Amino acid sequence: MNPQAKLIFATSLILGTSITISSNHWIMAWAGLEINTLAILPLIAQSHHPRAIEAATKYFLTQAAASTLMLFSSMTNAWYTGQWDIAQLTHPTSCLILTSAIAMKLGLVPFHFWFPEVLQGSPLTTGLLLSTIMKFPPMTLFYMTSHSLNPTLLTCMAVSSAALGGWMGLNQTQIRKILAFSSIAHLGWMTIIIDYHPKLTLLNFYLYALMTAAVFLTLNTIKTLKLSTLMTTWTKAPSLNAMLLLTLLSLAGLPPLTGFIPKWLIIQELTKQNMAPAATIIALLSLLSLFFYLRLAYCATITLPPHTTNHMKQWHTNKPTNTSIAILATMSTSLLPISPMILTII
Repeated sequence: MNPQAKLIFATSLILGTSITISSNHWIMAWAGLEINTLAILPLIAQSHHPRAIEAATKYFLTQAAASTLMLFSSMTNAWYTGQWDIAQLTHPTSCLILTSAIAMKLGLVPFHFWFPEVLQGSPLTTGLLLSTIMKFPPMTLFYMTSHSLNPTLLTCMAVSSAALGGWMGLNQTQIRKILAFSSIAHLGWMTIIIDYHPKLTLLNFYLYALMTAAVFLTLNTIKTLKLSTLMTTWTKAPSLNAMLLLTLLSLAGLPPLTGFIPKWLIIQELTKQNMAPAATIIALLSLLSLFFYLRLAYCATITLPPHTTNHMKQWHTNKPTNTSIAILATMSTSLLPISPMILTII
């Protein structure tokens, strides 16, 4: 792709995100989301492969439907209350429609079907944008309207997302699809707490974006898209694969790694809110996700499987690891000791 075109799309992404997260008016928020959608479409379809074109079409249709629902929700609220302010969303029907619109934007159950397909049809760098930056504006809208949303509906969607994200990821061999279902499961953790402690949701999102960026950039460096090729990459970059192992276990939420912080804080907050059963259920459902993270980690570093593989072992490369990957991987594994400081911030 032309560098000038890439610059325009990157600038549009930053602009769209900035407009949405800084707006108080629903029309401005909607405009920012539309700029974002139009900027990411060429990046999804840049390979001109039929699967990429299909992914771009699915993404466009889903996001257009979600934006329309969001606009309809804000107009309904304005009709009944006379308010266009995002924080003044009070009409029950508008709140329900907005929850559906943002769930569709993010890929929460039951509006999750588009996300694995779109991620599978996109390049790894675009997949990283779809999993992190593109979810930030809807998550911000979720944060700003969290006091008005129905907690029972959010809890049901959250538990369903954690269950379905873990369950559907079990049978996958394509790494991008596994990471898509991982994202759906993480969104479940973010959604269950947003009505009680919105700042925890943002903390969870930031740490998830950090760990996902480390995984995607590592996979992009070792040029791996499926489990069968991941089994042979340890010969190419052993140290990078070792860091990939730790980052995947951090995504799974195992102590003493960074990914344990949000799960620990969310379970603690749910218990304070007399939601111990919901906390127990979502904690048990995270074991499903743990299974496929462990399988990815096993394939990445520990050993080859007992059966033979059709893929040749790759040559060891002495190229230095990208500094950004090293920093992200280090932060993804070693931030747990600063959790007392994080607790004082939130």
